[in-house]
Amino acid sequence: MELEKTTSLDVRRLPGLTPYAEAWDLQRELVRRRKKDEIPDTLLVLEHPPVYTVGRAARDGSNLGLGEEYLRSRGAEVFWSDRGGDATFHGPGQIVAYPILRLKKPDTRKYLRDLEEVVIRVLADYGIEAGRHPTYTGVWVKEQKICAIGVKFSSGRITSHGFALNVNTDLSWFEMITPCGIREYGVTSLQRELGREIPLAGVEARIVERFRGIFGKTQEEGP
Repeated sequence: MELEKTTSLDVRRLPGLTPYAEAWDLQRELVRRRKKDEIPDTLLVLEHPPVYTVGRAARDGSNLGLGEEYLRSRGAEVFWSDRGGDATFHGPGQIVAYPILRLKKPDTRKYLRDLEEVVIRVLADYGIEAGRHPTYTGVWVKEQKICAIGVKFSSGRITSHGFALNVNTDLSWFEMITPCGIREYGVTSLQRELGREIPLAGVEARIVERFRGIFGKTQEEGP
């Protein structure tokens, strides 16, 4: 994927659990500033507290299981997002990456394939053979989805939202919805595939490294 003007990447690792609303507001602010060239391309890396988000492909809410009120009663927030894709879950033990990039061409398909490639290479670093599904977006280990992707292109060819990789995620949260609107396949995590808990810091470092490799960026650590 071709990027414009700058080859630097401001990597911002947000500490603790970042509420979804805060991360969404931050993305919008970064998109605004990126349009004006006030900041370089930026990669946000973070975890969310339990939250279900619904993309533009699922506005009827049919994939939210027993419904929004029920999900909130179980301790999760619910947000109707402006990203692409369907319903999914974010929570502790899952690494979420939000790239704020200016692209030369808003080629959605190519951009999605590049994001998938980042995660495929990260998983290969852990000895996991992952790949793409012929029908569905995301990264898969056999017939189990391990990484969901949902993005947005703003005017000025600026990206936001991104991907969520299940590392040590409590997968029971996914059982309350139809993840990504896909009924015939399940979800998995690094922890499930490897049979042990995985240090998140190591996975984050590999995500940044592989992201830089795929998108041709040099790294600048941000606050």
